[in-house]
Amino acid sequence: MDFAAAMPLAGTLGVVIQEGTKDRVAGTLPVRPEICTAGHIVHGGAIMAFADCLGAVGAFLTLPEGATGTTTIESKTNFLGGGPVGSVLVGEAVPVKIGKRLSVWQTRIRTEEGAEVALVTQTQMALWPA
Repeated sequence: MDFAAAMPLAGTLGVVIQEGTKDRVAGTLPVRPEICTAGHIVHGGAIMAFADCLGAVGAFLTLPEGATGTTTIESKTNFLGGGPVGSVLVGEAVPVKIGKRLSVWQTRIRTEEGAEVALVTQTQMALWPA
């Protein structure tokens, strides 16, 4: 499944999801001028959206039977460094806890060279038919 294609924002940002399993979701985000702030550094909102895309894929892959989707209900980001224009950010989301209705995912974002950019923890809630 092309997870990025299922999320229009992922396509707009340029997110590429290279691996999507119940245990790990990995992807990249090229840092272009359009997603940067002053100083040609990736905008914090783009970092948060990148992490949310990865965590959402993991949450979707771990949905319980009968659930129709997932939504983020909480997200916390620790910014650890910058991502300069022209670099590629690498993200890896792993589950912290998978429950019946909620899952918690932690996403570590680095540059391709390994410099820490952000650590994001998010809670995803399973959606059920009305």
